[in-house]
Amino acid sequence: MSRLKGVARQNPRAGFKADARDCGTSVPQGLLKAARKSGQLNLSGRNLREVPQCVWRINVDIPEEANQNFTFGATERWWKQTDLTKLIISNNKLQSLTDDLRLLPALTVPDIHDNQLTSLPPAVGELENLQKLMSGLKHLDCSSNLLEAIPPELAGMESLELLYLWRNKLRFLPEFPSCRLLKELHVGENQIEVLQAEHLKHLNSILVLDLRDNKLKSVPDEITLLQSLERLDLSNNDISSLPYSLGNLHLKFLALEGNPLRTIRREIINKGTQEVLKYLRSKIKDDGSSQSDSVTETAMTLPSESPVNIHAILTLKTLDYSDKQTTLIPDEVFDAVKSNIITTVNFSKNQLCDIPKRIIELKEMVSDVNLSFNKISFVSLEFCMLQKLTFLDLRNNFLNSLPEEMESLIRLQTINLSFNRFKVLPEVLYRILTLETVLISNNQIGFVDPQKMKTMENLTTLDLQNNDLLHIPPELGNCVNLRTLLLDGNPFRVPRAAILMKGIAAILEYLRDRIPI
Repeated sequence: MSRLKGVARQNPRAGFKADARDCGTSVPQGLLKAARKSGQLNLSGRNLREVPQCVWRINVDIPEEANQNFTFGATERWWKQTDLTKLIISNNKLQSLTDDLRLLPALTVPDIHDNQLTSLPPAVGELENLQKLMSGLKHLDCSSNLLEAIPPELAGMESLELLYLWRNKLRFLPEFPSCRLLKELHVGENQIEVLQAEHLKHLNSILVLDLRDNKLKSVPDEITLLQSLERLDLSNNDISSLPYSLGNLHLKFLALEGNPLRTIRREIINKGTQEVLKYLRSKIKDDGSSQSDSVTETAMTLPSESPVNIHAILTLKTLDYSDKQTTLIPDEVFDAVKSNIITTVNFSKNQLCDIPKRIIELKEMVSDVNLSFNKISFVSLEFCMLQKLTFLDLRNNFLNSLPEEMESLIRLQTINLSFNRFKVLPEVLYRILTLETVLISNNQIGFVDPQKMKTMENLTTLDLQNNDLLHIPPELGNCVNLRTLLLDGNPFRVPRAAILMKGIAAILEYLRDRIPI
């Protein structure tokens, strides 16, 4: 019974008798009865255009014979049925499968060859016992699992065009020697630390490469192997520099938010993809090579025993005291600034419980502050005096609210609040009208106010992934300035995953169509 209760939480119809018309004559009751005993159901070659509901619900609904006052023998007790592990629906006319696939959680082998399928539903990623799939598959979603590596069979799917591997535990970008047709590869929210030439050399046709929210520290020069690449998302990694050769790609979209970049000024990044590429190309000409920024930086940085990076202060206008695991920032760090101009502060990857008070000394010049990966539980009122601030990274802290005084940050364009403890979208954000990018994924947010959000006319990117949204208000569709709206990983039922995959325009149109008249 515990298994049935688990399914009931996912489907409100679970536990109720299926309509007999769900099966009609396409699936004889005798086959279903036998399948409850054996755990295997063969429906091959039955001219099916869709899988009947009684098949998806074979382990959920009470069988027909249980309602006819039969006396069951010891071998026919339906409540002791075997979970379906093998479903053969090959050689039919199926054009799609529904998310009801999740009602068969014990499934190890779905045999679906020789149909008219072009993709699989997102629910296929919930089948934890799955052992075998179709080599002719074009679209596959394996998001939100615990994959540390991909099976060799997946790398051999020659027809694969679209692959989602979000929210797993991959440490390396998988290699796809046979997937010459792969157009989109989504591997965000993993633990990928390194990109190397062997990871990239087979992605000849790739158009979209999503590497957001990983642990990348650098991008190799071999990125230029991806000559077809149009969209590259590197946001929320640990990248401090980019290879100049990246400027030679013909990218339409490049996301860099949430990285501790030291050699590209924030104002260049804020101007968008083409300005960044133009800057990188200009550096190739200046240096006469495609040498990475990091080489020059390493050669000029002071020895590691020095507590303060003077080179960063003098050359990069950056006060950098990151990755020290310290509970406080020493006074000598601030003292080292002296009369120099500082535009960027990086105190990330420490153990700070609050924001250093002396940061107020930089209020007349600092525009970029990174306090990510600390233990900060509140934002001080003094911090709200940094009125030239345009970029603020507070991800991976202990925040559950923001002070109303942050409204005074009248130049703030990007704020990253991902991986904190917010249960609602902070009210003050609606009043910071300069905001262009709000990243607040992986919190516990259950509600957003679409009317107030509509007043944020400069907002183009909103990341609400992995929160507790049970309902997406249709009025959100009126926020027509949005260019990126990320909603995956929330428990709402609509919009369906198929709508989300079509992109921001489809999502907003879908929502607008459902606004009550």
